[in-house]
Amino acid sequence: MDPTSVPYDGLYDSAFWISCGAIVLLLVLSAFFSGSETALTAASRGKLRAHADKGSRGAQAALRITEDNERLIGSVLLGNNLVNILAASLATALFTRVFGQNGIAIATLVMTFLVLIFAEVLPKTYAIINAEKAAAYVAPIVGVIVTVFAPVVGAVRMLVRGLLRLFGVRIDADSEMLAVREEIAGAIQLGHSEGVVEKEDRDRILGALDLSDRTVEEIMLHRSDIEMINAEDAPEDILKQILNSPHTRLPVFRDEVENIVGIVHAKDLSRAMYEQVGGPEGDATALKRFRITDVAVSPYFVPETTPLDDQMREFLRLRSHFALVVDEYGSLQGLITLEDILEEIVGEITDEFDPDSEHAVTRTEDGQYMVDGAMTIRDLNRAFDWMLPDDEANTVAGLVIHEAQMIPTVGQVFSFHNFRFEVMTRDGNRITGLKIRPL
Repeated sequence: MDPTSVPYDGLYDSAFWISCGAIVLLLVLSAFFSGSETALTAASRGKLRAHADKGSRGAQAALRITEDNERLIGSVLLGNNLVNILAASLATALFTRVFGQNGIAIATLVMTFLVLIFAEVLPKTYAIINAEKAAAYVAPIVGVIVTVFAPVVGAVRMLVRGLLRLFGVRIDADSEMLAVREEIAGAIQLGHSEGVVEKEDRDRILGALDLSDRTVEEIMLHRSDIEMINAEDAPEDILKQILNSPHTRLPVFRDEVENIVGIVHAKDLSRAMYEQVGGPEGDATALKRFRITDVAVSPYFVPETTPLDDQMREFLRLRSHFALVVDEYGSLQGLITLEDILEEIVGEITDEFDPDSEHAVTRTEDGQYMVDGAMTIRDLNRAFDWMLPDDEANTVAGLVIHEAQMIPTVGQVFSFHNFRFEVMTRDGNRITGLKIRPL
């Protein structure tokens, strides 16, 4: 029918205004669904938890419904598509009645503009700016919608997963899109790159988060560098060694270094020797009858594959600071202390008794770096924000040997991982000094 032939009163009758009101209502509902989806997915669960702990029921509801993001998004998208399609259908019928066949094109343009501005961009912009606040407001209503749409969303979920399996895609129902620890680490890295988080703060937080992924083997002091006491040495020689050692605790071995019979504390040894000679007026010759095994305590052994966070908890539980590391065959591999684990979080801890109190890296005039071969790759990366891989080796020397597939000689130069490595010093089969330059 030609719209010009329709009387004015018949064209703009009650049905016309009811349709206009319905379209406006549907646009409002579309804006609600769009804003709710953005707010609930963009809101930080940590901030919501903080608000919930303060008594916010909206935050509690938001936490509850965001536990299953797949069901939440499915319900919101279902509601959003229903109202958008219904609004577009009503608008098409309305504009066709007014403008005839041209009404289809006009309805498409008008509804695209209205949906884009008022049902998508506007509510989503507000939801992004006020994510936690908006999520707390809409969560109770969205919770009801999720419950109502649960049967339909469940059927759609099964259909979608069935289709994905046809393409070889498997979905683990218990997996999360992002682990909490990875989310925190990513936020810290982003904050550092934007200048909000200081490098030292980033290193401490990431160091604490990485403890569960690292093992005792990666940070232990290798057995070749362990200072030990021979139980067969003369008491005066043992006392001299203890006094000259920068360490407080030393392992005691008998016959061979693999046979550790105990751990001695410098204070316990000094106190026992003092009592052995009888005090300041005593007989010094009585020291020859002193046996160090009477003072040493039983050694504490741990496997080299123990995660650092587990080992730290064991140290705290046992009130111990010192452990010997063994491999799967029970052979001694090194030692680890509580201080070693804490250094992975706070950085190097030194005092006046540490022989290597200076940094293990020195910069030359030409911009290159002189590095101790025993320095760990992780410490080097943390010091200079480098990205050298530490999957195959723990130390810089180990990385060079792994990449070269040989034990290099002094003067050899290698280039890999966008760095230049020059072997400067070597002790036997050990690389003790390297010169490194970023390419």
